Amino acid sequence: MQTTETTAKSSSPAGPGRVLVIDDDKKLCRLIGTYLGPMGYQVSAVHTGPEGVAKATGETWHAIILDLMLPGLDGFEVLKQIRKKSDVPVLMLTARGDEADRIVGLEIGADDYLPKTFSTRELLARLRAVTRRATTHHAATQEDEELELIVGPLRVNTGARTAVLGDQPLALTPVEFDLLASLARAKGRVKSREALLDEIRDRNYDVFDRSIDVHISGLRKKLGDDPKTPRFIRTLRSAGYLLINPEAE
Repeated sequence: MQTTETTAKSSSPAGPGRVLVIDDDKKLCRLIGTYLGPMGYQVSAVHTGPEGVAKATGETWHAIILDLMLPGLDGFEVLKQIRKKSDVPVLMLTARGDEADRIVGLEIGADDYLPKTFSTRELLARLRAVTRRATTHHAATQEDEELELIVGPLRVNTGARTAVLGDQPLALTPVEFDLLASLARAKGRVKSREALLDEIRDRNYDVFDRSIDVHISGLRKKLGDDPKTPRFIRTLRSAGYLLINPEAE
């Protein structure tokens, strides 16, 4: 197995993390390594599907950049094999930018999708975004050990994924539950739309072309909130949403 690796000095000893590139275009792999290296990333590359599966699942990575068209095993199958063993963030990088390909990739576990006509700055921005979402998700998972979040008469059990208002269980969609849990974890702090969308995207829900406001509206209805005088979810213009305790008002 042949691999190429680029490691550069970083102002931080650990650097932003280890990145694996799985792509048969060796020139592109070198370009990515040359660009990300000075940013502190440690970049390794392999050039076939089977090599990609072995390398991705046999070592620890902070992110994987995965091509769709690979010899030996295509990117979709590589991603499926990775997802059986790891939830590492995966950025799919391909010349095939068809909507159908993007949807399939996202449905089987890709975190983002970038055509090969990318700029290096966009690659870096998307790479940072998927690793940030993974970090946020990990922190949320740790907080889930609290199990029950209480905001006045509202109780959100993150372990059982149930929400009860008073003595009335709430029938929430998965997206609505995760939004409510995120707002409850914030403990009275404002959550921006972008932060909420990042957390929901991290769980692979189909919210890529929808407004987060639609889901908040549905959640408000189930909480019995009047949008003009909300008891629970308050909108702060240009800032985001805040979950409040009506008993403390």
